Formats: sequence, structure tokens, C-alpha cells
Amino acid sequence: MTEDTNSGKKNRPTPKRKEAEASRKINALAPATTKEGRKRQKELARENRAQARVAFMRGDENALPSRDRGPAKRWVRNYIDSRRTVGEYFMPLIFGVLVLTVIPNKFVQLLAIFAMYAVMLYTFVSGFFMTRKIRKEVEARFPNEPTKGVGMYGFLRSTQMRRMRAPAPQVKRGDSF
Repeated sequence: MTEDTNSGKKNRPTPKRKEAEASRKINALAPATTKEGRKRQKELARENRAQARVAFMRGDENALPSRDRGPAKRWVRNYIDSRRTVGEYFMPLIFGVLVLTVIPNKFVQLLAIFAMYAVMLYTFVSGFFMTRKIRKEVEARFPNEPTKGVGMYGFLRSTQMRRMRAPAPQVKRGDSF
């Protein structure tokens, strides 16, 4: 066989390993774009994140993470947001307890700590019954939706202060939905 008939042959010597690796290597230190291009990309990414955040807080279904998606979760959010719960006032209460424990009166300190534990116990007990009620209601309203975790989802949302909830509440307190 001659070199002309076999196209698999080459007309040069095999490169040394060092040369072959050097020819494949891409300079990782060189910037892929210009400084203005990177600045534009950062600005565009910042705008996209801001738009996604607004859509998330608005409750757009396509902007929600998987844990918040679906009609059952939307119903649970509206159910919780339409009521007042003791759990949402727990953090401000803890701040009040902290202030009261600084007072050098042992009775006031003991009363404040007792009140904190009583509210915590009440929050968990009412949360237990609320999770059961939510799960039963979701099973009745949405028979094809999975009910795993919806009760805990509602309980955790009920323990957040209303202003801090994400996605933002869609209903007012006392509204029926």
C-alpha cells in the first residue's frame, strides 16, 4: 500500500505528548468576552433575577419552585393567609420576652418565659390539628393531587409573619376563596 491510496496515513511524524496537550489546551485565563460584554451580562442576569423574584412573589405558577406549585398548594396558601394564627406572632413575642427578661424583677422574667412556652405549646398543638384539617380538606377538594406534605406546608407558612411570607399572600384576612 502506498500513502496515496490509504488516507489514514500521515505525512508527518507523531507529535510529542507535550505538543499535543499544548495544542488542545484553551487559555482559561483569557476573558471570553470584553469588559463591557461581562458588564452587560451581569446587568441582564440581575434584571432576569429581579423579574423572576417579582413573578415568584406574585404567585405565578411557572415562577414557583416545585414545593409551591399546584392548585392544592395554592389553596393551602390562601387558607392560611385568610386567617390569623398565633404562630405568626411568635417572633415578635420572643422579642418581647427578651426585653422583659432584662427587667431585674424575677416575677416578670418568669412570667415572660412562661408566656413564651405557653404560646409555643399552643402553636404546636393548634398546628397539629390544623395540619390534619388541611390534609383532609385537600383530599376532598383535590382528589388527584398528592397530599404528602401539604399539612406541614400550611403549618410552616402559618408560623411566618404575614409580611415575610413568600409567595406573598393573595387574599386578605377574613376573605373567603
